[in-house]
Amino acid sequence: MLVNVCIAKLHRATVTDADLNYVGSVTIDEVLLKAAGLVPGQMVTINNVSNAVSWRTYIVKGKKGKGDIILNGPPARLFQKSDKVIILGEAWVDPKEAAKMSPTVVFMDDKNRITEVKKGWRPA
Repeated sequence: MLVNVCIAKLHRATVTDADLNYVGSVTIDEVLLKAAGLVPGQMVTINNVSNAVSWRTYIVKGKKGKGDIILNGPPARLFQKSDKVIILGEAWVDPKEAAKMSPTVVFMDDKNRITEVKKGWRPA
């Protein structure tokens, strides 16, 4: 058996665009992906702090250093430019492995520039 866990979190990222006519997914700046340990094609859950909507989709790698967080396809109706979101990276792992894991959390400013990365972060 495997369990689905959160391996990384992009905390309070700012949506930079929403493209209704794209096939689907979320485009995330390559710098943010590397900091969080996320990969293109990986499933993520995106929680909109602005309106409480939650959406599950896959990652498309964005251009390095542009700060892009772009919701593509149907979620473009639910996520708008400047909305604050929390992006949770998922993985399926063995329960024994899951018991030892803590997610990497990437904190950023309003322009999606990294302010801090905490590996193995646990709330106080």
